[in-house]
Amino acid sequence: MASFVLMLGAAFSMQYLMVRYAPEGLAEGMQILLSKVQSAEQEKQQSYLHNSLDAMASRVGQMQAQMQRLDALGGRLAKLTGMKPEEFQFDQPPAQGGPLITAPAQQMSVSALEHELDSLSKVVSDRNDKLLALETMLMQNQLSSRLLPSISPINDGWYSSNFGWRIDPFTGSSAMHEGVDYMVPEGTAIHASAGGVVAYSDYHPQYGNMVEIDHGNDIVTRYAHASRVMVKVGQVVRRGEKIAEVGSTGRSTGNHLHFEVRYKGIAQNPVRFLQKRLG
Repeated sequence: MASFVLMLGAAFSMQYLMVRYAPEGLAEGMQILLSKVQSAEQEKQQSYLHNSLDAMASRVGQMQAQMQRLDALGGRLAKLTGMKPEEFQFDQPPAQGGPLITAPAQQMSVSALEHELDSLSKVVSDRNDKLLALETMLMQNQLSSRLLPSISPINDGWYSSNFGWRIDPFTGSSAMHEGVDYMVPEGTAIHASAGGVVAYSDYHPQYGNMVEIDHGNDIVTRYAHASRVMVKVGQVVRRGEKIAEVGSTGRSTGNHLHFEVRYKGIAQNPVRFLQKRLG
């Protein structure tokens, strides 16, 4: 029995050696069968490689489209933040350089490459989401800044009477001046210091022809003593839009604009808000 097992093992060993090292010694039918098996295995490997390359090419195309969106988003963010176009050129690759230090070549398998592409795609998507959130915040801040009274209501001219306590020109006694005065000729254009909705546009016994604009967030601006007003209650006005012309109506000693900024009904110093002149 032991001799039979030894003979059987020897026969299998001889057949393996012939298939492995001397396929030409096999019968013609066995050679054909072996060739078909090898061809099928090669076709299977080629098909797997082809499918993997197609999948990776599709992923690369998706990432290229994502990068184009990121380039466009980066350009918009640069404009929102006031960056110069030459500082960040998103449509061009970044400048690179440095000494050449090579590393040992390492082969990467198809599965490892697919894993790296998947990780990189997730990173790009994450950056896209975060940049979109940043763009939303910047746009909200920009919109909020446009609703603050930040520009002078008079294009050419400076305020002549400050905010605070002063000698009243009619009574000669100390009185609170709740705004600033711009002494300019009659007919000078008065502009909205910020965007908002006209809340008052009529004659007032003290302020004369007056426009009041509600900017939201409890902020209101007043433009008094106008010779004529050019907006109506409920009208939406933009920052810098002409709303009236300078005059000397109401409690006034001469042509000028009396400009007020109020927060929750309390007069504030307009100089704290005004950042730049119009134009």
